[in-house]
Amino acid sequence: KDVPPVQADFTGKGRILVVEDEDSVRAFAVKALTSRGFTVLEANSGEVGLEVIESDEAGFELILSDVVMPELDGPSMLAELRKRGVTTKVIFMSGYAEDAFERNLENPDDFAFLQKPFSLKQLIEKVKDVMG
Repeated sequence: KDVPPVQADFTGKGRILVVEDEDSVRAFAVKALTSRGFTVLEANSGEVGLEVIESDEAGFELILSDVVMPELDGPSMLAELRKRGVTTKVIFMSGYAEDAFERNLENPDDFAFLQKPFSLKQLIEKVKDVMG
């Protein structure tokens, strides 16, 4: 089958942290991004996400995070990161509509949004878009 040359642009450079408590979703995202050439670390909770970011020397170009997680949810994790001066770009993924949680956030311009369930193509396109 013919693959349009545009596809070449789907390879990525950069480090991404995937924060997602649901194993299957996290595994899908990690595998998709890794297969495109990104360096991917993962965390199964907001707390672990914060720990990974704190202890990581190299830093991340992007954080891909679930919204609803036990204990520390995505928006709370983001607020905590911003308090600590971490300016990393963020994509929230959620099965809920974007406006359902957007009004709970201080700065809705501070993140991008990916509706679940998403395809590999949607994920990669959103990541490329946000990372520029």
